[in-house]
Amino acid sequence: MLLYLVGGAAVFVGSGIMAMAGLGAAFLFVPLFYYMGVPLGEATSTALLLNAVSLSAATIAYARGGLVDWRAGIPVLITAVILAPVGASLTIHVDQQVLLGLFVGFLVFAGAMMLFYRPRKGRRDLTPAAEAGAGGAVGGVAGFLGGLLGVGGGNIILPGLTWLGLDAKVAAGTTALAVVFSSLSGFLGHAALGGLDPAFLLTMAVLAGAGSLAGSHVMQTRLSSAQLKRVIGVLLWVIAAKMALDLIT
Repeated sequence: MLLYLVGGAAVFVGSGIMAMAGLGAAFLFVPLFYYMGVPLGEATSTALLLNAVSLSAATIAYARGGLVDWRAGIPVLITAVILAPVGASLTIHVDQQVLLGLFVGFLVFAGAMMLFYRPRKGRRDLTPAAEAGAGGAVGGVAGFLGGLLGVGGGNIILPGLTWLGLDAKVAAGTTALAVVFSSLSGFLGHAALGGLDPAFLLTMAVLAGAGSLAGSHVMQTRLSSAQLKRVIGVLLWVIAAKMALDLIT
């Protein structure tokens, strides 16, 4: 009951906050569920499903608003979907301490991107083929690491797309599109291993969807993206510090 109450509240709030930034919150939910006693494999698979659910509505809104770059987004999506199950299948073969150490590194990187990365203005002069190739490379790396670590890979895809010169809003919309499918692909890879609780999955998925809708509304009316990025960056580093301390003690 405590897991449902505390975990459910955190999923609702976390999904709402991350939806404001166009990102999934799986990298928050994995350590949350793990520290509440959920086995790491089940925590990662549940977090990936929540990513897909929470970002689906946001992706539809982005697409309707013309904020998805399909030329870069489709290659990102394809390679991320292909490699996410590969990363997920390797989870059980990697020592848990190593996996948690990798996750700490991911959180530090993601926090730094939120706090310090500033995308260049203007689009890079790339041919359609080069842009598609760069997008495919970004998606492949993000998909594999996302599946392995139980995250959607959005914190890798987003800076990659902004580095290519996409407008911040377009990069966020395109990232959301890719993360929905890479998260779902990674989830299916983990689900094939078994050991999931259907009631827990369904409850958390409903709360993630509700939180995402609430967060999207708040972002449009109350907060700036700059303020939000600072909050998320600090939060990621706090979580990373906690996990790193647990690893060395």
